[in-house]
This record gives sequence, structure tokens and C-alpha cells, in this order.
Amino acid sequence: MSINLLPLTGDVSPAVRTLGWDWAIEDACQNYVAREAVQLPESDAEMLLQAGDTLYDMLVQAIPDPIPDEFLQLLAIPATLWEAVRHSWNDERHWHLYGRFDLALTPSGPKLLEFNADTATSLPETTVVQWASLVAAGQAEDDRQANGLFECLEDQFRHWRALNHELRATLLLVYLPGSAEDEANCAVLAEAARVAGFADTYTCPIDDMRVTVAGEARGIWAETVPGQWQRFDFLFKLVPWEILAEEESDLTADLVQLQLSRDVIIANPAYALLFQSKALLAHLWSVFPHHPLLLEASLQPLPGHHVRKPFFGREGQNVAEIQADGQTGAEIPGDFSGQPQLYQQWAELPTDTQGRRYQAGVFWAGEACAIGFRREAGLITNLSEFVPHLLGPQI
Repeated sequence: MSINLLPLTGDVSPAVRTLGWDWAIEDACQNYVAREAVQLPESDAEMLLQAGDTLYDMLVQAIPDPIPDEFLQLLAIPATLWEAVRHSWNDERHWHLYGRFDLALTPSGPKLLEFNADTATSLPETTVVQWASLVAAGQAEDDRQANGLFECLEDQFRHWRALNHELRATLLLVYLPGSAEDEANCAVLAEAARVAGFADTYTCPIDDMRVTVAGEARGIWAETVPGQWQRFDFLFKLVPWEILAEEESDLTADLVQLQLSRDVIIANPAYALLFQSKALLAHLWSVFPHHPLLLEASLQPLPGHHVRKPFFGREGQNVAEIQADGQTGAEIPGDFSGQPQLYQQWAELPTDTQGRRYQAGVFWAGEACAIGFRREAGLITNLSEFVPHLLGPQI
């Protein structure tokens, strides 16, 4: 398949500043947003969004009930999180706010590459910057982009709040220290939460959060102004559950204990790990063999052209292309080579006239609600260029 592009003229900065979201055009967001848009036929956009809704339903259906130990072992979920995973899965008050499906748009329709269920990023680019790109180019009619993400995030926060109405509407959002990108993503979520009725929100690095499980101070705290600490009943963590379990075992144990006693409600919930583990792609293939939205996936090497990826890899790290003769082709270096590996059939991504590949990101927030694209000459990573889209008739 080929990608058609439309140049986008103008500067996105004034449009973003008009919205009052200057942080969305900081270097971390602005410098890799393309100055052109994918001309996406409305029929393709509808296919991508329908695929997101169908795939989410399939993921839910594929989880066995009750969840056995063997299944959690298969997904390589840390044993210290098993109780939290089961508890959050069985109690709907622990609500999955959002995630992002990475899809290949192929001649036979969309194919699932993976689901970023726990800590999906590119929120500022998707909600704000790609729309501002159309505004700057004079292309910003209401129906020119599949982009209802912010509104759906509002609805998700509103629903999460209603499910836990007895708790105070106080929300702490934490991210990994030193990451301007993660801070910007949390800022989008904080704004959606405020609109949805969270009267008190605060964003900070996770190292600035304090957690205690003893006495009257039991709960999570942050120093919102110098010398003034506040307790929060809701927590959003843009820090992967499995990294918390591996690197901060005491903190993780305390958070699990606070979750089980309902002193704090955490999103995305621990059960997001069920969807986050790429081993679930092999399980999906066994439950829905040859489903048109799926690529063959296995925990063993596959014949023919395929990819190898770690169960809990991030940012494209340690993904490798395996040629039909079994030789390793392109491979992205990273920190996850020691993890168990998934093997997945190769999917040819659509390309433009310069040979760059395009991967569709479809955000799910209660429903599939927004589309964005990443492009790269080679394998897609978190540093690959973000490309806005513009809806149009069939090309």
C-alpha cells in the first residue's frame, strides 16, 4: 500500500498557545512532528477505529476466568503483582483509562502489531499538535481528523470517578524523573481529569511521591507547595507496572497493599499487564486462529519472515527482523534482550514515495477514538517521526 501526503504549511505554535497548552510544543513534542499529513481515506479511518474496538473486545474475551497461575506465568507477569492483577480484574472500580493499538494497515485490512495498554504515550502529539497542524495550514474543519481522544479521556475519568464516588476527587499523576515527554503526557491527562471533575490534580516525578502504609498517614502524598503535603485518593502512574515491580519492590508492595484496602485507586490498573505482555499475542492467536485482525504469533520461532520482540519491551528496543532464511536482519538495540521473546509474522507497512514505512496508532479510551501515524525508513521506535493525518474521500 502507498501513503499519500499533503504538505502542511504554517507554524503550529500560535494555534497551540491559543489553547493555553504551551507545554505541548516544547522541543520534546514539536521537533519530530512532520510538516505534512497522511491523506487518510475515511473508509480506512473507519476500518482502523473499528479494528481497535473489536481487538479490545477480543483481548477481554481471551482472559481466562478465573485467572490461573499458569496463565500469569505464561505472560511473565511478576509474581509480586499477581494478587493486584486478579483483584483489579475482578473489581470494575479499577478502571482501564486508555491504551494505544499499534496497527499495520495492509491490503487485507488492519493487523495488530501490539497493544500499549499500561503507559501509552504520544498523547500531546495526538490530541493537540496534529490538530494544531491542520489549524496552522487552514485545514481544520471539524470532520477533517479522526481525533476524539481528549473528549474520550474526559469521559473515562468521569466514569472512573463515579465508580469510586466515596473517595475524594484528588488525583496525583507521576512519571519517570527527567522525562519531559512523560511530563507532557501527564499534563494532557491532568487537564482531561480536571474537566471531568477532579477538583485537585497534581503532577510530579514519581521520586517526589511519598507512600506510607502505617497509621493515620496511610496513603500517597505529594508536596504540592513548599512545606505543604497533600494526600491523594487517585493515582495515575506513567511508570510501567513491571518496572516498578523489578526496580522498586518495596514501593510496589506498598502500592498493592493500598490498592487492596481501597486507600488509593491506581490507573492504569494492574490488570493492564495482561494486555501489555506481548505473550498475549500468541494466546490471542490460539483463541482466535487466523482472525483477519491478527498476525500469527508464537512463543517459538516461526517459519518465514517474522519479527522477534521481548514480552515487555519498550520504545521498540530489542525488536529484531528475522529473514525467511532464519538470519537476523534489522535489530534495534536496547535493555530488554534478557526477557522472554515473542515471535510474530512480519507485516508490510504502507510506504510513501521515499520508502518510509507508516505505522498507525489507534488510541482506545472506552472506545477507539483517535488515529496518529509514526514513520521511519526502518523499524518503528519511539523516536520515529509523528505524522498528522487528514481525512478525505477514497483515494
